[in-house]
Amino acid sequence: MILLIGSTGKLGSEICRLLTAKKYPVRAMIRKTTPEEKRNELKSSGLQLVEGDIRDKSTFKAALQGVDTVITTISSMPFAYIPGENDISKVDEEGMLNLVDAAKKAGVKHFIYTSFSGNMNLDFPLEKAKRKVENHLQQSGMNYTILRPGFFMESWLSAMVGFDAANGKVNLYGTGASPVAYISLKDVAKFAVECASNPNAMNSILELGGPGNVSQIEAAEIFGEVFGEKIEMQFVPQDVLMAQYNGAVDEMQKSFSGLMICLSNGDFNDMKNVLKLFPIKLTSVYEYAKFLAQPAFVC
Repeated sequence: MILLIGSTGKLGSEICRLLTAKKYPVRAMIRKTTPEEKRNELKSSGLQLVEGDIRDKSTFKAALQGVDTVITTISSMPFAYIPGENDISKVDEEGMLNLVDAAKKAGVKHFIYTSFSGNMNLDFPLEKAKRKVENHLQQSGMNYTILRPGFFMESWLSAMVGFDAANGKVNLYGTGASPVAYISLKDVAKFAVECASNPNAMNSILELGGPGNVSQIEAAEIFGEVFGEKIEMQFVPQDVLMAQYNGAVDEMQKSFSGLMICLSNGDFNDMKNVLKLFPIKLTSVYEYAKFLAQPAFVC
């Protein structure tokens, strides 16, 4: 039995789809507040549901009963963040540390944890939480896989962060010239599912990126080519990013500012060796832009 934590998020939902397509027995831990519509959607896809909350370790025992493998993608950022209630301290750090301990106690054989790129090494709350959980998991005695994806195309090449290529304007961080191995969340989901059965995943840290490294400027140019229009590039200077980082007043602001600085610094990743062990076809920035350019997706 595989326990998936984070099944209602975009990455978790894709992992659910792939696991059930491969006929894995999957249990999804959901909160009491999960809407009935989402519950029915998960049930109809063949998942077993169990109520639990990453912030309440007393709910883990029932969720972990009979589980061999845990896959977790859960995070308070960026959409679920509520200071003091659903935040980095309670979810990404304390909640995950408690989950690792509970999984070990329950006899889980393999724990697959979604972290982020080792190149994201600036001092900010989400980075501290991720690395702390990584270290705790490695020392737990369980077999582990730590997935370290870089910048998701679906987030960092979107209007959410000012990359509004569909409307011809993009914000680029720093000089925009450093190489970035943008990765699709769908490809991260493929790795998570592959790791559930691939022996090469055992006790490994997998740095994950896309099939090539392109700068923010090159990404904007690719989108311009695909959309058939000139993209206006607006640059957010490094000193502005640092001012935002230094002036951040809460965990989320500090972490998001930190991630923007990491993007400006670049996230180079050569996937050649990883792909020898995990034969997964990766999505390029060009292919992702072509997907978005389809009539159903153009705003």
